[in-house]
Amino acid sequence: MPPPHTKNIVAVVLQRRGRTALLRRSDAVSHDNGLWHCVTGFLEPGVSPLEQALAEVLEETGLRVADLVSLDEGPVVELVDAGANTWQVHTFRGETLVKRLAINWEHDAYRWVTRRTAPGFRQVSWLKDVMDAVGAHERLQPAPASRSGAMPEVDWS
Repeated sequence: MPPPHTKNIVAVVLQRRGRTALLRRSDAVSHDNGLWHCVTGFLEPGVSPLEQALAEVLEETGLRVADLVSLDEGPVVELVDAGANTWQVHTFRGETLVKRLAINWEHDAYRWVTRRTAPGFRQVSWLKDVMDAVGAHERLQPAPASRSGAMPEVDWS
């Protein structure tokens, strides 16, 4: 078995009006298919984490710099996977007013979720760590309760 090594990636949590964008991994990708996550990408050599974050946001959502109200850098989070590889995750939290995203082939769906609806989505195991790092949970707004008090239905189409 080859020795474990360190991988550098960026992870961007996008928010809009108190909701967070979750993107579902498509069957075209090699891992985490069907799981929900945030914008991510490998940090290319010679590229700053901020530049890579902006490139990934454009590639995965179609949002340009002009579409972002803010993009705040969070801490670097170190995660270890099942193969003992270390992941240096350069975290960011972005805010946009744009509702419609133009997702690429890596995803087959996206949803703007609230703190109350987010747990209904099967997420990658590391997403909570990234959300905590950028303080995204505090910025999520609870969904308004329906008349019956039940959790609103999620549109899976």
